[in-house]
Amino acid sequence: MFVVILLLLYQHSGEGICHNVSRPNIVMVMSDAFDGRLTFEPGSKVVQLPYINYVRQLGSTFLNAYTNSPICCPSRAAMWSGRFVHLTQSWNNYKCLDANATTWMDLLERNGYLTKMMGKLDYTSGSHSVSNRVEAWTRDVQFLLRQEGRPVAQLVGNTSTVRVMQKDWETTDKATQWIQQAAASSRQPFALYLGLNLPHTYRTESLGPTAGGSTFRTSPYWLKKVSSEVISVPKWLPMEAMHPVDYYSTFTKNCSGDFTVEEVKNIRAFYYAMCAEADAMLGQVISALRETGLLSNTVVIFTSDHGELAMEHRQFYKMSMFEGSSHVPLLIMGPGLMSGLQVNQLVSLVDLYPTVLEITDISPVGNLSGHSLLPLVTGAFSKRQHPDWVLSEYHGCNVNASTYMLRSGRWKYITYADGLTVRPQLFDLTVDKDELHNVALKFPDVHARLDKLLLSIVDYPEVSTAVHVYNKQAFTEWRKSLEGNYSRVIAELRWHVDWQKDVLANERAVDEWLSVHLWVLCMKTIFVIT
Repeated sequence: MFVVILLLLYQHSGEGICHNVSRPNIVMVMSDAFDGRLTFEPGSKVVQLPYINYVRQLGSTFLNAYTNSPICCPSRAAMWSGRFVHLTQSWNNYKCLDANATTWMDLLERNGYLTKMMGKLDYTSGSHSVSNRVEAWTRDVQFLLRQEGRPVAQLVGNTSTVRVMQKDWETTDKATQWIQQAAASSRQPFALYLGLNLPHTYRTESLGPTAGGSTFRTSPYWLKKVSSEVISVPKWLPMEAMHPVDYYSTFTKNCSGDFTVEEVKNIRAFYYAMCAEADAMLGQVISALRETGLLSNTVVIFTSDHGELAMEHRQFYKMSMFEGSSHVPLLIMGPGLMSGLQVNQLVSLVDLYPTVLEITDISPVGNLSGHSLLPLVTGAFSKRQHPDWVLSEYHGCNVNASTYMLRSGRWKYITYADGLTVRPQLFDLTVDKDELHNVALKFPDVHARLDKLLLSIVDYPEVSTAVHVYNKQAFTEWRKSLEGNYSRVIAELRWHVDWQKDVLANERAVDEWLSVHLWVLCMKTIFVIT
């Protein structure tokens, strides 16, 4: 009922245009690991998301929005910089933008906006766990080790427990207080960014201090928002039929064991409930804007850094080009923007940088990879204004080859490394929404055309080589920094259970990987000199 009242109030608050006398405010709420397919039908039927639905009715929903890299830091680096991750060398959660990189928020501040960034930012180098970075550096090592806890569902609290993710609620409270106090009293237009952790999985505490996030945690209050009868059980390929990179991901994510149908449905239900909790935080921000009279001149953007597989393709987490991982939500509402619009155009997170700048009438700095979405949501769109493809790439942990995804029309093309050593994948999403049938061999002309297009966008074999060199050098420097503690430290990382099964063999595999790479680098140097 409260959302209906909000809807009626907004509709009667008067219409404006983005470039009026008073420049619009900008509020972006970016969640973590939110599957974009839940923001429109049929995915929206599985869980109640009233505030996302509110933005959908009063704004525009992008039906084909993608991350530029399905992992936290590189994805956010692309969003904040407006540039593809290979251009900023944002290779993994540890290696992203420099601390002094210019973001669109910086440009807004320089041009008279009151700005505030709160919650999860995660776009500069140097953060995340040691395990996370070492697993990324050593992905080419010839061993197969589980790097995560087995995904589990955990119920906490009771039917009155609303605030499960306390840290996010505290940040959301601070954001609404900032709106009510600083923003409401300011004569400047303002820009607010709120970064949420939800619906990212929680750290599995029973696995110790080095554990990753493999726990889907919620309360009965949020589970009531999920329509359990429409939760689908994803189809899986047999392990032996998996693409070799997907096999590696499934194993290292600790998903190669047996799961009952009930376990899978529980994980998915708990994940959807976590999405409902994140939706409520978006709602608190919108309510604060409405109560302060700011909503009618504020552009609200909701998105996420990447999605969540939630046991699709026998995996959880992200780090994959499959839809659950790479398809993100993107909804925009505000003065002068079309209402109730569903946009089919392929878009990605790098498009947000030029979009915000065009909305605020600020000129961009440097070359951007993205294109403004404003023409798509104001009715001024021409097909020549936006490419008919999106690029995503991945160079981090849980995947043993640099991965490149090109969406174009009905096709999703995924290639790896140099394009030769690992076979590519091609999916026709109009007939294979589950992405279970690789038709690269069946449609060689499509494969060739998309690979040519991809190479015109990025020299991916060269990028893959650059990542290989970086991984070896970064790992070597890290190992040297540990001096005599190397054997102990590497054995205690997230893969410690499997590592301890054969410590000497695992250390030897690392040494062999380093020596091979050193030999290759030396040969390349000799070749160039001669």
